[in-house]
Amino acid sequence: MKLKIFFISIFLLFSINSVSLANYVKNDNTINILFTHDMHDHIEGYNIQKDENLINIGGYERLNNKIQEYLKKDKDSLVLDAGDYSMGTLFQTIYQAENPSLRLMGKMGYHATTIGNHEFDYRTKGLTESLYAAKNSNDKLPEILVSNIDFKNYENVNKKDVNDLKKSFDNYGVKEYKVFNKKGYKIGIFGLMGYESISNSPMAGVNFEDPIDSAKRIVKKLKEKEKVDLIICLSHSGTWDDKSKSEDELMAKEVKDIDLIISGHTHTTLNKPIIIGKTIIASSGSYSENLGIIELKNDSTKWNVENYSIYPLTNNVDEEVLKPKINYFKEKVQKEYLDNFNLKFNQILANSKYNFTPINILENEHREDALPNLITDSYIEAVKNIEGENYEKITAAIVPNGTIRSTINKGEISVSDIFNISSLGIGPDEIPGYPLISVYLTGKELKTAAEVDASIQPMMSVAQLYFSGANYTFNPNRLIFNKVTDFYILDENGERTEVNDNELYRVVTGLYTAQMLSIVKDESFGLMSIVPKDSSGNEIKNFEKHIIYDGEKELKEWYALAKYIESFEKENGISQIPEKYSKLENRKVVNNDNSISAILSKPNNIAKTLYSIIIIVLILLVLIVRIFLKKLKNSKIKKA
Repeated sequence: MKLKIFFISIFLLFSINSVSLANYVKNDNTINILFTHDMHDHIEGYNIQKDENLINIGGYERLNNKIQEYLKKDKDSLVLDAGDYSMGTLFQTIYQAENPSLRLMGKMGYHATTIGNHEFDYRTKGLTESLYAAKNSNDKLPEILVSNIDFKNYENVNKKDVNDLKKSFDNYGVKEYKVFNKKGYKIGIFGLMGYESISNSPMAGVNFEDPIDSAKRIVKKLKEKEKVDLIICLSHSGTWDDKSKSEDELMAKEVKDIDLIISGHTHTTLNKPIIIGKTIIASSGSYSENLGIIELKNDSTKWNVENYSIYPLTNNVDEEVLKPKINYFKEKVQKEYLDNFNLKFNQILANSKYNFTPINILENEHREDALPNLITDSYIEAVKNIEGENYEKITAAIVPNGTIRSTINKGEISVSDIFNISSLGIGPDEIPGYPLISVYLTGKELKTAAEVDASIQPMMSVAQLYFSGANYTFNPNRLIFNKVTDFYILDENGERTEVNDNELYRVVTGLYTAQMLSIVKDESFGLMSIVPKDSSGNEIKNFEKHIIYDGEKELKEWYALAKYIESFEKENGISQIPEKYSKLENRKVVNNDNSISAILSKPNNIAKTLYSIIIIVLILLVLIVRIFLKKLKNSKIKKA
């Protein structure tokens, strides 16, 4: 009885802003849309921290139960997704061979989805193979709609890879748009990737048409050629608090004939839709935590929101309809991937007596955190164990916020949990997971990396960097690119040492991170530069040649973390996360002093240059004003 009351309480807690399912009834002048986005292969339910409690949430069984419950009430409803259905759990490791999420979406009754940036995580080849795998399964599949991949432009891309992807699109039946007929209405649906989504797809290997231009082109076709009554965009673009950067809001202003935008990419949960002109923007959150439901009513001039709800998927699973298929995919993951690491899917690696920071907080707060400390420490420890007597000292390990995809909750920690934390990417071995690499940076470049964290993070949260082996202080009130006020190397005993600007220091980080650090110069307009080097000080041109190997295998980021937490002292046969990771270690210190002296002291060369420019401009302004006043005075004298 207590358990029943607990689940009822949790359901009510998550349903405060929801409308009862009973409010949604079939009506000839209404169209009902069920929607998701950014599910990232979260096929099974998982635990989240809520008010000191762990609650199991999400998963495709819960999602399917809710979808089927609704479809029984209105079989003419549309079920739609706005991309990034893949990449985020161990199920992604069979993306190329099985494409599990897309196939399960078909079984759940999804009508359409689009492509997100993470569908390109395994490069062009990965997406190509995943589409063939899905089609060859003969399972029921959703339509894939994407309008702004440019298959005609081969500039800066591999023509063969692009043509192979085009063939897989044709084989699957990928379209720019699709017209559905529901309740006598013609509904045009199209999909696209937005600007940031495109920029976050460095391995896509294709070119893209401008999203706004693409939307205008498709909307015109849907209006003039297809004569549709309702236009829906599955947009992997997103919304932001900063309206000047909020892509789907900007698209709504530019392309006024879109009636509804299902907005993915930014993992946003909109408990109320955004309405701009006649365009409605809806988002339901990420990781299969919620199902969005919107009921649109036609008043002959436009579509209005009749009902809108975000349903949290926390309910008990009544029917495990998908279980056989999910178990099949889990067996494939075990055989095709985990057996290579001698690990099991749900194997317990360690126990934590405390919760680490939830991922949504980690993304939004600019500070040191225990989870990245644990991750970066694991990189160094893994290399030490591999190199043994030949170990060459690592000065620092670096991980960016953008590659940390999950957290650690109090209690037992499984292989699956650890993989989810560092799930991104693939190595040249074509085995999922970014490998670690070894590079060398000068002391000056280490300071620059800290400055990237301090100055770029406020504009791009994924660029927040965390260090092992370093201690630095920054003041967010200072001039951009001049926020770091001190930087030291930390030895194993926590002792601080000044860095030598010209000395080379060994750094371990992920393959993707090293590649991103190398483009700092371009992104900072040439004001800052980080050039990863080999041990002789030569610029690295091919990062894949500097991958760290464990025997013949690439040392994957997630595997380094898994072996590290498994190595801790044990209680009752289970490793325990040390108490040191329950608190911070002052690796990154934020000094919020806004006094004049704190803001202007210790200017670096960038600041000195900018200050000089400002002073020169001020002097010129003073001279111009003086000349103007002098002429004005002479003019008055002449008139007199």
